Amino acid sequence: MVLSTREKARILTEFLEKRYANVTYPRSTPFHVLIRTIISQRNRDELTDEIFERNFSSFHHPSDIAGLSEKELIHLLKPAGLYRQKAKAILKTCKILSERYNDEIPRTREELMALPGVGGKTADIVLSYGFGEDVVACDTHVIWISNAIGIVKSTDPDIVRKNLMELIPPGHRKMFNIRAVAFGKEICVTSRPHCELCDLNKICDYFRSNFLKKHKNKEKNNIA
Repeated sequence: MVLSTREKARILTEFLEKRYANVTYPRSTPFHVLIRTIISQRNRDELTDEIFERNFSSFHHPSDIAGLSEKELIHLLKPAGLYRQKAKAILKTCKILSERYNDEIPRTREELMALPGVGGKTADIVLSYGFGEDVVACDTHVIWISNAIGIVKSTDPDIVRKNLMELIPPGHRKMFNIRAVAFGKEICVTSRPHCELCDLNKICDYFRSNFLKKHKNKEKNNIA
């Protein structure tokens, strides 16, 4: 049976919501979501959580950070990856938010993406988990899983986001990212997906075109 991309998207969304029903984003203010997400770029989640909780959770407004020096921020960010670049970005962003936005976080994607260190994924995470808006944030897990299942055929985050915003029903978009991340860590691992453990392999393009083919070749080689 050949399924449409919309039907596949529905099945994937329902699977993620059922399997990872208890996976949630920490309750945070838009400002904390913004800072945590900048720290998380090219960083392990465990290290991000540790650095944020230890060194940044006590800062509640952009002006609290805007008064720090770059050297002080570097110290607070270590040992996060790219800590020097992140220190510059966070400091510039907090100064802009303090001076131009009166310590408020803008609520449009365009304004967020104009801030230093903020790309499309970070902006969407702030909108979804900071403001509760019904948007899909596209990171490597979302892009990989969407392509593997066969919902999209692109690695461009903007194209993937556009497609998913059309395919995933309203009311189900906000939590798609965080649950896809959990799925990507547990089963649909980018480097080596555990297709044999996955309940979605019947609708998965990767399973049919890669996993089964590899195992058939192994069986042939063993027989030979």
